[in-house]
Amino acid sequence: MLSRRLKPNLLITGTPGCGKSTSCELLQRRLSDYKYYNISDFAKEHDCYEGYDEDRKSHIVDEDKLLDELEPLLREGGSIVDWHVNDVFPERLIDLVVVLRCDNSILYDRLHARKYHDSKIQENLDAEIMGVVLQDAQESYAEEIVVELQSDTTEQMEANVDRIVDWVELWLKQHKKGVTNELEEGVSSDDNESD
Repeated sequence: MLSRRLKPNLLITGTPGCGKSTSCELLQRRLSDYKYYNISDFAKEHDCYEGYDEDRKSHIVDEDKLLDELEPLLREGGSIVDWHVNDVFPERLIDLVVVLRCDNSILYDRLHARKYHDSKIQENLDAEIMGVVLQDAQESYAEEIVVELQSDTTEQMEANVDRIVDWVELWLKQHKKGVTNELEEGVSSDDNESD
């Protein structure tokens, strides 16, 4: 029998410093029965590393091990996933991808306040300018589930959370029987619309 999720999984992504964690924390307060996974913390807690990048001064996540640990949790549904990488998660387990964007001067200030090295700040600014995270999301997921939202101010973050909560409520109405976690021939994950 196919496993079914009765709640959607949300992926909140964007360049480091764009407001993912703040937005996810606000969202988790509104969707208190959802589980929040900050993947940086999750990878550390579950030892999902394959090495250390001296140039970037950061751990290298073992994506296979990460998925081994996280996929059973995502199969339950009701997850808010926070990470700057988005093409790791199987499309069948993600229902909404929110790509947060940020003005470069604001992003610079946020990264500088975190004491990022100049090279890491520049790398992230370049990624934001080029829309790398958005492009990855658009290449990895169906167009209709990828949403781009501006995240410069607290007001914008709160408005974004309102939009996401509205989307979740609509999803729940449209998928009363849940969705399958599998992609099998002859079975559509959309074959569960409300009666």
